[in-house]
Amino acid sequence: MARVKYLQRSDTDADQALFDRLERERKVPTANIFSALANAPQALDGFISYANSLRGSQLSPKLRELAILTVGHCTGSVYEIAHHQSHGLNAGISAEQLQAVPEFESSPLFNEEERAVMALARESTLKVDVSEPTWRKAAAFLSEREQVELVLTIGWYNSGVRIMGALAIELEDGYH
Repeated sequence: MARVKYLQRSDTDADQALFDRLERERKVPTANIFSALANAPQALDGFISYANSLRGSQLSPKLRELAILTVGHCTGSVYEIAHHQSHGLNAGISAEQLQAVPEFESSPLFNEEERAVMALARESTLKVDVSEPTWRKAAAFLSEREQVELVLTIGWYNSGVRIMGALAIELEDGYH
């Protein structure tokens, strides 16, 4: 059970403008993470803006989703993995690749660029500091803008899994 109430539009203390935005920019019904964070409406508003900026970045959607899924697997976030498998499929990740994310280094399903990005995501998630060799391998494939966008994505989703974990956000029925 979540540690805070999942706010709904019908709750008297719900910020109606924020629920308008959630319905406009996200799917209905609102995901549990957003319903929980609606308890802090100003923070949720910024949270949504930051997430939207990452989705609009120049970084390849496939690389973005591989990095996010790597964060999810490294942290054991069932919620993150479940939510981003469909995003990954839409971004061009195959069903076989989705299953192979935990063993990306030895899997022939990933190319050198994908493995480099996933290694950076793993190292940043597990060790925080990224070694120079890991950085150079990923940076060889990315512009400086994409490098920054990748780091922001990895950092963002690392914060997300920690928020979900601390608040004990439950996976919605449609994702089981």
